[in-house]
Parts: sequence; structure tokens; C-alpha cells
Amino acid sequence: QVQLVESGGGLVQAGGSLSLSCAASGRRFSINAMGWFRQAPGKEREFVAAINLSVGRTYYADSAKGRFTISRDNAKNTVYLQMNSLKPEDTAVYYCAAGIIYTDYVARKKYNYWGQGTQVTVSS
Repeated sequence: QVQLVESGGGLVQAGGSLSLSCAASGRRFSINAMGWFRQAPGKEREFVAAINLSVGRTYYADSAKGRFTISRDNAKNTVYLQMNSLKPEDTAVYYCAAGIIYTDYVARKKYNYWGQGTQVTVSS
């Protein structure tokens, strides 16, 4: 019912910046929140940031606070993740997710829809 497409991944040097986008289509009224998760090789997929689409309330993992900013443009049905001061440990596949969520935004199981992911590689 909802399709998510990520874009903006790539290769960047440590200390640099990168901006990711997630465009939603389909029955977008079936979701009220969107978020970003990431998964590095050999590691579990982890929460990065999330946003409530109606009021704009944001949530961040400790690793993202102060460096990453999640935002939304409802007119464009798009959520963004601005990543600054990137570190090699930020290297991962970044996934966009969406769902109807009122509590526990960090939990993967709360999200019903997932994008295919976009690779972010931070070199030293």
C-alpha cells in the first residue's frame, strides 16, 4: 500500500556531509511516522532517527544526536536525513521505514513498510 524509495547515498570522507531522501507513494494516509534505520555488515539493523509526519516531533539515536537531522516535506511526500560530521562507523546501508506509530519509535517491529536501502560509505 505504501512504497518507499531512498536516494542520496554515496561515498564521503570522514567529517563530510551527506543528505538522504525517502519518497513515499501509494496510500500514504496509512502512515503517520517515518524513520531511518541502518545496518552495517555483520551487525543488527539499528534505529537512527524518526519523525511524526503531522506535528514534526523528532526522535534520534544517541549516535545521531548533534550530527544528524531528520525533516519532512509533506507537500512532497518526502523525508530527509541530513548527516553531518560523518564518521567511518556511520558506514552502513540506510533504510527508510514507515508505519502507524504512537509509541516506541525506535522499534523495527513498529514499521510496516521499508525501502530497499541506500549505501553510505564514510572513508577515513
